[in-house]
Amino acid sequence: MALILGLESSCDETAAALVASDRTIRAHRLARQDAQHAPYGGVVPEIAARAHVEMLGPLVEAVLDEAGVTLADVDAVAATAGPGLIGGVMVGLVTGKALALAGGKPLVAVNHLEGHALSPRLTDPDLAFPYLLLLVSGGHCQLLLVEGVGRYRRIATTIDDAAGEAFDKTAKLLGLGFPGGPAVEQAARQGDPRAVPLPRPLLGSNEPHFSFAGLKSAVSRARDAGTHRAEDIAASFQQAVIDCLLDRTARALDSVAGVGVSALVVAGGVAANQGVRAALEGLAASRDLRFVAPPLWLCTDNAAMIAWAGAERFGAGLTDPLDVPARARWPLDPTGEKVRGAGVKA
Repeated sequence: MALILGLESSCDETAAALVASDRTIRAHRLARQDAQHAPYGGVVPEIAARAHVEMLGPLVEAVLDEAGVTLADVDAVAATAGPGLIGGVMVGLVTGKALALAGGKPLVAVNHLEGHALSPRLTDPDLAFPYLLLLVSGGHCQLLLVEGVGRYRRIATTIDDAAGEAFDKTAKLLGLGFPGGPAVEQAARQGDPRAVPLPRPLLGSNEPHFSFAGLKSAVSRARDAGTHRAEDIAASFQQAVIDCLLDRTARALDSVAGVGVSALVVAGGVAANQGVRAALEGLAASRDLRFVAPPLWLCTDNAAMIAWAGAERFGAGLTDPLDVPARARWPLDPTGEKVRGAGVKA
């Protein structure tokens, strides 16, 4: 059994965790930065990077103490190496390199998206490859065929903005507070999802991808009109996102019908949204597929998923040299065709 120390610092959560290859989470600590970024209505990269510098060392010490182990007992160090805010990614990766060098341990440079992609397997040992993954977060909105560790085939991505970014922007437009995703979901519970006519970009299109920039613009116009309650706009926006996610995911399921996927899986920060989860669960049931989603705390950025991805890669013999670079952009499927409008974000 291998014991992996995982580090996460790609955005505004600083986290460290110890996870064993038998799926036991030995310890996990996370420090949020909501108070630092709330005055700006979004994450400020320089503030985030400085906070990571201050927080990461004490968090590592805390998880080692909680688990009753030392660095000598760790089999490998896994750290997020991208994609993300480059300043934060560098803090976590350099810390991981230093720990690996000091302890004489292998380094596993983890793609943050692979952390999300494999996180459902941490809590569901029956989840087998291949599965269809809807990876939906603040920075990414993709449909991927997960064929194995390190083996991902991108089916669709966003041509402009991610769904999570649209949630955050909507919260800011409506003055709902930060972080935006939970704020919009809470407001939506008090609103009418049919009150505001909003577009469903690419709904029914033969093109497989997502688009949310036009939906954000429509929310801005609805707010400026001054004729709708913020709660109704939030509810209508959330329903529009759900409709788009369902339509695109259904199309992706059709495209992999001959593959024999074991489940429909959702991961990423937006996967914590209860309306999104319920709608996707219904879609899976209509296709006689298992629906798998991580526990809510594993949907948002965390170090347990990084440690688990590190454990899966370490078990497959995949480790990295100490000169592995930090990356702001790092697609899971580097062979995927370039998508119009998406550029390097694809």
